[in-house]
Amino acid sequence: MKKEITRTNILKKPGVQSLISSLICIILGLFIAFIVLLIINPSGAFTSIMNVIKNFLWFKNPSSRLKYFGETLVKTVPLLMCALAVLFSYKVGLFNIGTPGQYCAGTCAALYAALKWQWGWVPCVLFAIIAGALLASIVGVLKAYLNVNEVISGIMLNWITLYFTNATLTAVKNPSSKDTLTIATVNKAALLPKIGLDKVFNDKYVTIAIPIAIIIAVIIMIILDKTKFGYELKATGINKDAAKYCGMMEKTNIIITLVISGALAGLGAAFYYLTDFEQWAVTQSTVPAMGFNGIAATFLGGLNPIGTIFASYFIQHITAGGAFVDLTKYSSQITDLISALIIYLCGFVLFMKTFMNNMIKKSDAKHHVKEFNINDEGGKK
Repeated sequence: MKKEITRTNILKKPGVQSLISSLICIILGLFIAFIVLLIINPSGAFTSIMNVIKNFLWFKNPSSRLKYFGETLVKTVPLLMCALAVLFSYKVGLFNIGTPGQYCAGTCAALYAALKWQWGWVPCVLFAIIAGALLASIVGVLKAYLNVNEVISGIMLNWITLYFTNATLTAVKNPSSKDTLTIATVNKAALLPKIGLDKVFNDKYVTIAIPIAIIIAVIIMIILDKTKFGYELKATGINKDAAKYCGMMEKTNIIITLVISGALAGLGAAFYYLTDFEQWAVTQSTVPAMGFNGIAATFLGGLNPIGTIFASYFIQHITAGGAFVDLTKYSSQITDLISALIIYLCGFVLFMKTFMNNMIKKSDAKHHVKEFNINDEGGKK
């Protein structure tokens, strides 16, 4: 009896529940992806799913492994920042689905400042933060003063910002392609500093963005859990009327929350495009997947900033691993399908936690009934 109670108490801990729920979702996602591969072509299913899981680990050369690991980290940074943006707003009771648009705004600001105005990396980063924050503030004002649902306004602004970004960055497009100019050939001062990390990973794209993103995640955790400011924000999200009654500025808190969220998304764009790892295609017709994948990373990480770091890396790891699927046996679209299946399942962490809590409550209720019956029988005797 004591062992069962101890086990139940451990499972009641939010951190343990998040970890177990995340692992279940990951395993389910990989299993379903494997079943899909098995249905399409059984002969290459096992090898392909293992390549997705391994990603760069299938390289035998340690130098190549380190290089591709560095590139995976470079791609993880913007995903992590978008995930933190979603997490910050969600903790305050807001669902910032406008993160992809705010990421676009940050991209537009950073690249235009770097390529057109020849700014250094610091003002380019600050400009990207401001752009993301300003776009999110529109959603915040509409929510606070007109009670416009942040999901609706966020989705609409995503597409407006995408096409605005395409139109604006056409001015700094490479004449011979659809992509923007490379920063390395136009304005090296706009590239993020590497502080020796490029030599460690044997990759020129690894910059200070990686350690800074991790530090930001820690800061967000401290703000939300250890400060009066974070408490007021979360209180506003739980019940803005109660927060107002307690003397809190509920409208201001809603706007501030979305401004910070948008700033994080904009910063993520700067951290990615100012490495020169990739250029923006001005003919792009869909909003970047980073913003939407950030939602999955947030929930997979158990709505915890530290958990979100590992969740973001995992999602980017399996996304990049999709490139190693045997394309002689599958179509090129299979990589996106596998990644989408796994990422989709990652969004069910909260469902798993709720299911686990219900099972624990039922188990506790049975124990209470047994104890009551035992005590009752003892009393009769």
